[in-house]
Amino acid sequence: MVSHPALFWQSAEGGSVRCLLCRHFCVIREGQTGICRVRTNRGGFLFTSSYGAIIAEQVDPIEKKPFFHFLPGTKAYSVAAPGCNFSCPFCQNAAISQAPAEGRNIAVLRSTPSDIVDRALGARCASISFTYTEPTIFFEFALDVARRAVEKGIRNNFVTNGYMSEKALREIAPVLHAANVDLKGDEEFYRTLCRARMAPVVDTIRLMRELGIWVEVTTLVVPGRNDSPETLRMIARSIAEIDQNIPWHVSRFFPAYRMGDESPTPVSSLARALEIGREAGLRYLYAGNVPGDRSESTFCHRCGALLVKRYGFSVLENRVSAGRCPECKAEISGVWAAVDGRVS
Repeated sequence: MVSHPALFWQSAEGGSVRCLLCRHFCVIREGQTGICRVRTNRGGFLFTSSYGAIIAEQVDPIEKKPFFHFLPGTKAYSVAAPGCNFSCPFCQNAAISQAPAEGRNIAVLRSTPSDIVDRALGARCASISFTYTEPTIFFEFALDVARRAVEKGIRNNFVTNGYMSEKALREIAPVLHAANVDLKGDEEFYRTLCRARMAPVVDTIRLMRELGIWVEVTTLVVPGRNDSPETLRMIARSIAEIDQNIPWHVSRFFPAYRMGDESPTPVSSLARALEIGREAGLRYLYAGNVPGDRSESTFCHRCGALLVKRYGFSVLENRVSAGRCPECKAEISGVWAAVDGRVS
């Protein structure tokens, strides 16, 4: 195992260390790991085994993340390292995200930040996406890659559970241009299924917007777990209270991992969630995992004009001009071109 000095920790009593990377704030004894199973206390110092340990790497349409208001129609260079600080039983990527927690050894490709950026440039990608697992868990590597990417004119984005600490978020904010944050359910959902809390995730979304990071939110709608009108209304209102321009993606659940015997989400449940989002004042609402549905496309919040026509992960037409609706000239929030500057 290759180890790399970890960021964000402090010494604790009896040779332990307190990890300050995510909101779990694990106290780790000598020779032990945190909840993520990739950060280890060795001799009173914290090390990470995830630095440069690439388990997944490929070119994706940015819409796959999903990002619908961030460089639509462009390619993202997706990278991931093993591990997660959640233990969701419905995880779509459990084979790689839960490998460290389950003690499974999986082959990785050792890479440097320059390796990743060079491959992204070679693939003509507009951004690098830290995705598939939880990017907070390979934060040190993501930070170095992101800094190198900015030097080469590439944008960076996280697909994240939003459980990073404020200190970590502020550190990466200058080179993090967008984030899709999972807002999974209510406090009971987080406590029983994710072994985490909801409130810190909402705090992260709020701070990201304050720091000028473009944010989109995804909720995987799981039948019988987070699909009640009350839960969906609470999620929608939590987003709208931060910024009604934050796009909300409600995605269809399919059986996976420890919930392999569950039923897929009825499309009617997604339609209900979208209506609840509209009632909460959210301007941009999307249904995920339902290719061909009208709700995959972007419409003007003022006049209703079709702005971005999509099918699945493909952009068929993009009529947004200089960040505005071509019909009524309303401002359409997002990052619509690969240019310098922070988000609107």
